[in-house]
Amino acid sequence: MTRSFSICNLGCKVNMYEAESIACMLEKKGWQRVDFEEKCDAALIFTCAVTNTAASKSRKMMHRVKRNNPEGVCVMVGCYAQLDDGMLEDAEIIVGTAHKMRVPQYLEDYLEKGEKIRDIEPFEETPFEALVTDRFENRTRAYLKIQDGCNQFCTYCVIPFARGRERSMAPDRVIEEARKITRTHSEIVLTGIHTGRYGKEHGVTLTQLIRRLLDEVPDLNRLRISSIEVTEVTDELIAMMKEEKRIARHLHIPLQSGCNETLKRMGRPYSTEAYYDRIKWIRQQLDDVAISCDLIVGFAGETEEEFANTLAFCEKCEFAFMHVFPFSVRNGTKAEKMKNQVPPQVKKERARIAGALSMKCRDVYGISRLGTQAEVILEQKEGEYYSGYTSDYIPVLVKSEKQQGDMITVTLSEYKEHQMYAKEENSL
Repeated sequence: MTRSFSICNLGCKVNMYEAESIACMLEKKGWQRVDFEEKCDAALIFTCAVTNTAASKSRKMMHRVKRNNPEGVCVMVGCYAQLDDGMLEDAEIIVGTAHKMRVPQYLEDYLEKGEKIRDIEPFEETPFEALVTDRFENRTRAYLKIQDGCNQFCTYCVIPFARGRERSMAPDRVIEEARKITRTHSEIVLTGIHTGRYGKEHGVTLTQLIRRLLDEVPDLNRLRISSIEVTEVTDELIAMMKEEKRIARHLHIPLQSGCNETLKRMGRPYSTEAYYDRIKWIRQQLDDVAISCDLIVGFAGETEEEFANTLAFCEKCEFAFMHVFPFSVRNGTKAEKMKNQVPPQVKKERARIAGALSMKCRDVYGISRLGTQAEVILEQKEGEYYSGYTSDYIPVLVKSEKQQGDMITVTLSEYKEHQMYAKEENSL
């Protein structure tokens, strides 16, 4: 009898990669994947702990699975599971962030013995867990996790406690996995918890790894970096981007606040002046690059003046867009004990205002690109339009007779209602 499983991913791109890796392992063992809403033998929930809201969603999803699929096995995996706050005990299997690749075997063990399984290991010397996959559900872009963990310990962040210290996939293994991925995918997104700090234990930098990928993976059409800290955008990386168009012209550089006083309370390793000088220099070197950021609003002690300074700084930076998050206190972080916590309704309103600014940034940037040519990899087709992304990460709708996964040249022709439309160059 074929066993079935479903997956719910509540976290980041790293979680997405890990979830697909486990799915591949189960399918190779003969399991059949079904939609998460369907009854199945095992429901896997890849949890997130970055905010209290994310942790709450993980718990709610577990209770939903237990209610709707009581005969199935509930498996809680990842960051929130690692923190082990005792609120996931209804799950049959709990696996933290160190041994996710054991999930398929744990399922077999549970189905045979019926005994609950708990694998939550401390992080003293945890090696990099090389979870791999060569396909992603409904995507032509593939994620490749090359790094895990973080040593930075920002005052608001629980991730170093949930993911452990920094560690990386061996360079040769990265090349091997990239070659597999490019058999079926046109674009690879390098991802990690702190991607820019890749390779320290291997004596290799991120830029050196990218050079090898471009030289040794012939079917790689586009390489994208998921996120990188401003302190890690090196001169060498920008020099390589200038000469190599296969590297996406988009850098997502977390900001978190546009106010120096707030940045200090957050424990961020730069000032607004240093951040702005660096992105200004990047644009001088790469006139076709889009820069986006993460932004936290309503951090502990953030005054109206500090928030206004943040908005003004973000406008000055001319981001292509911003990912805006209202601050969420996490247990065990330094920010939990800080005074002058911002009321929830104030945080919500600030997130709304910053979100509106992000949409304005997106519109301004999109309109500025009208009439230019771009390369788009065709992803999903709905009706007569394919969706896809330009190298500088503009979401595009375009009509084409080509196939999913093909890269085509387009002219960015119309921008309306926050959406870019394009015409395939040879169909003009």
